Amino acid sequence: MLYMDSSALVKRYVQEAESPAVVARIESAPIIGTALITRVEVPAALKKAVRTGDMDRDEAEEAHREFLEDWPDLTRIGVTEALAARAGDLAWLHDLRAYDAAQLAAALTWRDEREDPEDEIVFACYDIDLRRAAMAEDLEMWPE
Repeated sequence: MLYMDSSALVKRYVQEAESPAVVARIESAPIIGTALITRVEVPAALKKAVRTGDMDRDEAEEAHREFLEDWPDLTRIGVTEALAARAGDLAWLHDLRAYDAAQLAAALTWRDEREDPEDEIVFACYDIDLRRAAMAEDLEMWPE
Protein backbone atom coordinates (compact mmCIF):
# COMPACT_ATOMS: atom_id res chain seq x y z
CA MET A 1 0.00 0.00 0.00
CA LEU A 2 1.45 3.32 -1.09
CA TYR A 3 0.60 6.61 0.61
CA MET A 4 1.48 9.58 -1.59
CA ASP A 5 1.74 13.07 -0.25
CA SER A 6 1.37 15.94 -2.70
CA SER A 7 5.11 16.40 -3.22
CA ALA A 8 5.26 12.88 -4.63
CA LEU A 9 1.94 12.75 -6.46
CA VAL A 10 2.46 16.02 -8.31
CA LYS A 11 5.52 14.49 -9.99
CA ARG A 12 3.06 12.28 -11.87
CA TYR A 13 1.71 15.42 -13.55
CA VAL A 14 4.68 17.82 -13.65
CA GLN A 15 7.66 16.45 -15.55
CA GLU A 16 10.65 16.48 -13.22
CA ALA A 17 13.73 14.29 -12.91
CA GLU A 18 11.89 12.00 -10.47
CA SER A 19 8.73 11.65 -12.60
CA PRO A 20 9.59 8.35 -14.34
CA ALA A 21 10.29 6.68 -10.98
CA VAL A 22 7.05 8.06 -9.54
CA VAL A 23 5.01 6.80 -12.49
CA ALA A 24 6.62 3.35 -12.21
CA ARG A 25 5.94 3.24 -8.45
CA ILE A 26 2.30 4.25 -8.98
CA GLU A 27 1.85 1.56 -11.61
CA SER A 28 3.27 -1.11 -9.30
CA ALA A 29 1.21 -0.18 -6.23
CA PRO A 30 -1.97 -2.21 -5.66
CA ILE A 31 -3.53 0.56 -3.55
CA ILE A 32 -2.64 4.25 -3.43
CA GLY A 33 -3.84 6.45 -0.62
CA THR A 34 -3.63 10.17 0.00
CA ALA A 35 -5.21 12.81 2.18
CA LEU A 36 -8.33 14.58 1.00
CA ILE A 37 -6.35 17.84 1.12
CA THR A 38 -4.26 16.56 -1.79
CA ARG A 39 -7.28 17.54 -3.90
CA VAL A 40 -6.29 21.15 -3.08
CA GLU A 41 -2.52 20.82 -3.03
CA VAL A 42 -1.96 19.28 -6.47
CA PRO A 43 -3.97 21.91 -8.42
CA ALA A 44 -2.23 24.63 -6.39
CA ALA A 45 1.16 23.13 -7.29
CA LEU A 46 0.18 22.96 -10.96
CA LYS A 47 -0.87 26.61 -10.95
CA LYS A 48 2.39 27.53 -9.20
CA ALA A 49 4.30 25.74 -11.98
CA VAL A 50 2.58 28.06 -14.47
CA ARG A 51 3.42 31.15 -12.39
CA THR A 52 7.08 30.16 -12.13
CA GLY A 53 7.37 29.24 -15.80
CA ASP A 54 7.99 25.53 -15.16
CA MET A 55 4.87 24.66 -17.21
CA ASP A 56 2.88 26.56 -19.77
CA ARG A 57 -0.83 27.05 -19.24
CA ASP A 58 -1.88 24.34 -21.71
CA GLU A 59 0.42 21.76 -20.10
CA ALA A 60 -0.91 22.63 -16.66
CA GLU A 61 -4.53 22.41 -17.78
CA GLU A 62 -3.89 18.96 -19.28
CA ALA A 63 -2.10 17.86 -16.10
CA HIS A 64 -5.03 19.14 -14.03
CA ARG A 65 -7.48 17.16 -16.18
CA GLU A 66 -5.37 14.01 -15.76
CA PHE A 67 -5.24 14.52 -12.00
CA LEU A 68 -9.03 14.89 -11.82
CA GLU A 69 -9.44 11.72 -13.90
CA ASP A 70 -7.13 9.81 -11.54
CA TRP A 71 -8.65 11.21 -8.33
CA PRO A 72 -11.52 8.68 -8.01
CA ASP A 73 -9.01 5.81 -8.15
CA LEU A 74 -7.17 6.99 -5.05
CA THR A 75 -8.07 5.91 -1.53
CA ARG A 76 -8.80 9.23 0.13
CA ILE A 77 -8.26 9.72 3.85
CA GLY A 78 -10.72 12.31 5.09
CA VAL A 79 -9.94 15.16 7.41
CA THR A 80 -11.83 14.59 10.64
CA GLU A 81 -11.60 16.30 14.01
CA ALA A 82 -9.40 13.44 15.24
CA LEU A 83 -7.11 13.71 12.21
CA ALA A 84 -6.86 17.49 12.61
CA ALA A 85 -5.96 17.07 16.29
CA ARG A 86 -3.33 14.49 15.41
CA ALA A 87 -1.96 16.79 12.71
CA GLY A 88 -1.75 19.62 15.23
CA ASP A 89 0.21 17.41 17.60
CA LEU A 90 2.52 16.31 14.77
CA ALA A 91 3.04 19.91 13.63
CA TRP A 92 4.10 20.84 17.14
CA LEU A 93 6.24 17.76 17.73
CA HIS A 94 8.07 17.79 14.39
CA ASP A 95 7.92 21.52 13.54
CA LEU A 96 5.90 20.89 10.36
CA ARG A 97 3.85 23.16 8.13
CA ALA A 98 0.10 22.69 8.50
CA TYR A 99 -0.66 20.68 5.36
CA ASP A 100 2.50 18.59 5.80
CA ALA A 101 1.33 17.68 9.30
CA ALA A 102 -2.10 16.82 7.91
CA GLN A 103 -0.52 14.58 5.24
CA LEU A 104 1.51 12.77 7.91
CA ALA A 105 -1.52 12.40 10.17
CA ALA A 106 -3.50 10.94 7.25
CA ALA A 107 -0.77 8.39 6.50
CA LEU A 108 -0.52 7.38 10.15
CA THR A 109 -4.31 7.13 10.45
CA TRP A 110 -4.45 4.94 7.33
CA ARG A 111 -1.72 2.74 8.82
CA ASP A 112 -3.57 2.48 12.13
CA GLU A 113 -6.90 1.65 10.48
CA ARG A 114 -5.73 -0.84 7.83
CA GLU A 115 -7.65 -4.09 7.86
CA ASP A 116 -4.61 -6.35 7.72
CA PRO A 117 -1.73 -5.35 10.03
CA GLU A 118 0.57 -7.24 7.66
CA ASP A 119 -0.12 -4.65 4.95
CA GLU A 120 2.83 -2.29 4.97
CA ILE A 121 2.19 1.40 4.36
CA VAL A 122 4.96 3.00 2.31
CA PHE A 123 5.09 6.79 2.53
CA ALA A 124 6.05 8.45 -0.78
CA CYS A 125 7.34 11.95 -0.19
CA TYR A 126 9.96 14.37 -1.53
CA ASP A 127 9.70 17.08 1.16
CA ILE A 128 12.78 16.90 3.43
CA ASP A 129 11.09 18.04 6.65
CA LEU A 130 8.09 15.79 6.13
CA ARG A 131 10.35 12.82 5.33
CA ARG A 132 12.27 13.40 8.56
CA ALA A 133 9.03 13.48 10.57
CA ALA A 134 7.62 10.39 8.82
CA MET A 135 10.80 8.43 9.59
CA ALA A 136 10.55 9.53 13.23
CA GLU A 137 7.01 8.09 13.20
CA ASP A 138 8.36 4.75 11.87
CA LEU A 139 6.87 4.94 8.39
CA GLU A 140 8.64 3.09 5.60
CA MET A 141 9.81 5.69 3.08
CA TRP A 142 9.94 5.87 -0.68
CA PRO A 143 12.18 6.84 -2.27
CA GLU A 144 14.65 5.41 0.20
